Amino acid sequence: MNPKFEEQFRQEGFTEPTLIQKYVYPKLAEGKNVVGLAPTGSGKTLAYSLPLLEKILPKDGSQLLIMAPSQELAAQLTNTIRPWAKLLDLSVIGLLGGANVKRQIEKLKKHPEVVIGTPGRLLNLINLKKLKLHKIESIVIDEADEMLGDEDSLNDVREIVSHCPSEAQISFFSATEAPILSELHRWFGVDVEKIDVRKEDNTRGEVTNYMIEAPTRKRTEMLRRLGHVDDFYALVFFKQTATLRDVAEKLLHMKVPVAILSSEQRQVDRQKSLRQLRKREIRFVLTTDVAARGLDLPDLPAVVNYDLPKDTNTYIHRAGRTGRMGADGIVVNLGNEHDLRLFKQLMSGTDFVIEKGILYAGKLIPESEKALIVVEDERPNKKATKKKIKDKKPTRKEEKATEKKKKKRKRNLKNKGKRHGRKKDK
Repeated sequence: MNPKFEEQFRQEGFTEPTLIQKYVYPKLAEGKNVVGLAPTGSGKTLAYSLPLLEKILPKDGSQLLIMAPSQELAAQLTNTIRPWAKLLDLSVIGLLGGANVKRQIEKLKKHPEVVIGTPGRLLNLINLKKLKLHKIESIVIDEADEMLGDEDSLNDVREIVSHCPSEAQISFFSATEAPILSELHRWFGVDVEKIDVRKEDNTRGEVTNYMIEAPTRKRTEMLRRLGHVDDFYALVFFKQTATLRDVAEKLLHMKVPVAILSSEQRQVDRQKSLRQLRKREIRFVLTTDVAARGLDLPDLPAVVNYDLPKDTNTYIHRAGRTGRMGADGIVVNLGNEHDLRLFKQLMSGTDFVIEKGILYAGKLIPESEKALIVVEDERPNKKATKKKIKDKKPTRKEEKATEKKKKKRKRNLKNKGKRHGRKKDK
């Protein structure tokens, strides 16, 4: 590793490389094409960026191209890589859809060595002849399973790659595998070396996975209750944006501070939502799989699946937003009895342990622990109070009052008996 990187590595608090960083570094440094598979939050960004940054010549045009599926992830990659590039006197540009294209064109005139962007904006600038890729030496496709899993996205990525030199090094990174990652020679004409550390990697913290039974009509109320649990902040995943907006409106009406992260928003609004969650100014960011893919929110306590994921890969990516780099986390899955039964069957073939959870005494706990919790009852014990009064020696005034009550009770009983007797004689 470059000595400047080693110093920065220590300053960032890293003691040693993660497995993916350790195994990928020499391969990329040698110029090999790689498929890197590692758990979410295991340091994949630095795994590919550090060895590729070392190969770049300053002031020699754009040489490294990195593609990401969402604006948020592209912005995140830009912010992560830029400080390391600066150590080698390299400049980085983020080309994101939704941002000011004229400003991006002006920055491209300075020929930044590292280009990071989303396929749509990259193609737009290529077609405008403002982005020139003839000097690109290395290409990285992040979140490759998603980027290549959809036909339209695959075609966009292939078109972008076609504008780069045919001998350019190309690598693919993801937390989950997809069939297309075994067909890369067919689609890109390259032979790749697979590096898979998912089973060996232990950078994930302890993540607890809960199922909570909640019919659709009661899920918003469940979110409200979760919003009152201490230190519970979360990304909440939805299938449809329309449902997301409806729930956001209801939660705000319930005085639960939330924000939205949607592909329909302006870039500035999306960044604001994530910033508010990082600063704990809001409880939830309501989002979809597309918008939140690959996001790194340090120490995010929880993820909530308002709508259960369609497959295990989706669950892995959602759950991967919490429990990153050794931190602990919680994943809450909401659904009715039928949904949860199917979900449990879906997850039965994975390493995830899903247990039933409940909200009890203002806390989220496993249902199995409810019987072990002792809740102090602050109400007075009536039996103990009565016993205490009985044991106390009565005063003379209290004795007279008691005698008076006894005489009155005897008189009442005597009169009652006479009345009953007259009726009986008749």
